[in-house]
Amino acid sequence: MEFKPHDYQAYAIDFIKTHPVAGLFLGMGMGKTISTLTALNTMMFDSFQVARCLVVAPLRVARDTWPAELTKWEHLKHLRASVIVGTAKERRQAIHTDADIYVINRENLPWLIKELGDDWPYDCVVIDELSSFKNHKAARFKALMSRRKHMRRIIGLTGTPAPNSLEDLWAPFKLFDGGKRLLPYITHFRERYFDPDKRNGYQVFSWKLKPGAEDEIYEAISDVTVSMKTTDHLDLPPLTTSSKVVHLDKAEREVYNQLKKDMLVHVDGEVI
Repeated sequence: MEFKPHDYQAYAIDFIKTHPVAGLFLGMGMGKTISTLTALNTMMFDSFQVARCLVVAPLRVARDTWPAELTKWEHLKHLRASVIVGTAKERRQAIHTDADIYVINRENLPWLIKELGDDWPYDCVVIDELSSFKNHKAARFKALMSRRKHMRRIIGLTGTPAPNSLEDLWAPFKLFDGGKRLLPYITHFRERYFDPDKRNGYQVFSWKLKPGAEDEIYEAISDVTVSMKTTDHLDLPPLTTSSKVVHLDKAEREVYNQLKKDMLVHVDGEVI
């Protein structure tokens, strides 16, 4: 299939190519993956700015979506992908497969870094669903942070950069720039932009934005981010509602009931 980028996709592609640190905060369906791959293709084979790229993504996206995009688009079919999932033996084989783009699920990222040791061959890293790195205490965050100095480029993709509050931006931007834009420590970030909200004595359970802090945060990160909403750029057809009857067996019904009750459920190692 031939790729004819929309104006906003062309802008996103150019932004990635001209910004060694790039955050693409694009709504669902706006083509984050194809825009990123198109930019990588140019940087690998035209300007030679990227040699090897590692994509970190949710398991299903890593296993299915990224490889499928390479076979879908005519201008990307020459790109070689190696998917680092499966058993330890299969992952090791994938690491040593000659490829342009390596794709791994985020849960296996600490394993990858331990496996590689001091050897880090990826000069560009793409984080698909950047908001999944919002916890600076998580193993995946610490693992990737330990190799940040070896990356010449880092690209973060998400449609929900701050799913809970703007506090969630600190850790991803710590990965981006080491704390240059949103301060080196989360305690400093909170002190500057937030006031304690719910608390018990000295223990603070939640934080609320100070007046004007939201605009200040957006301004601080504006030079390395592109933020676009689907409703601003896509002409969507009228809503069509259709009902389908689905029959669930006992095990499926239990999963569904848990999702209905708790609004989340574990599926294939991921929280849905």
